[in-house]
Amino acid sequence: MKDLKHISKFLSLVLRHNPDLIGISMDPEGWVSVEELIEKSNKHGNPLNAQLLEDVVVTNDKKRFAYNDDKTRIRASQGHSVEVDLQYEAIEPLEFLFHGTVDKFIESIRTSGLQKMSRTHVHMSKDRDTAIKVGSRRGKPLILVIRAAEMHRDGYKFYLSENEVWLTDQVPVKYIEF
Repeated sequence: MKDLKHISKFLSLVLRHNPDLIGISMDPEGWVSVEELIEKSNKHGNPLNAQLLEDVVVTNDKKRFAYNDDKTRIRASQGHSVEVDLQYEAIEPLEFLFHGTVDKFIESIRTSGLQKMSRTHVHMSKDRDTAIKVGSRRGKPLILVIRAAEMHRDGYKFYLSENEVWLTDQVPVKYIEF
């Protein structure tokens, strides 16, 4: 059996970006049948069973995946590049949120702010430590401070995913502290 990290990466690929890779059906809210996911993963050479899936969901440090109440459906908590409506309610954010990035993106951010690019939202963290971890995936991290409460007062909407990632559609430059 493949290790949990490999399975988590595979699940991120099919549940966030490319369900067609194994031919699974995703509803408009991003949910897929656990039974179908297991069946089609196995058919496409990615061994999976209910216990392995449970282990990935429970042990994933970023809580990337969530089950529905009766554990018959599963979805990614955020980070989709395919169109989904996660049904998150807009809520008032913390005063400041944090975004981890790297030097090669700073000039673009200084010009255009934070854009969702191929994803459905811009992702932010409630603390610097998490933002550092996120930024570290691509090199030496640079942490941007987002004046989220000010954005909210100016009419921007914020959402909090099931795994506590803050989401918004964009962050204009004027709300970013470099």
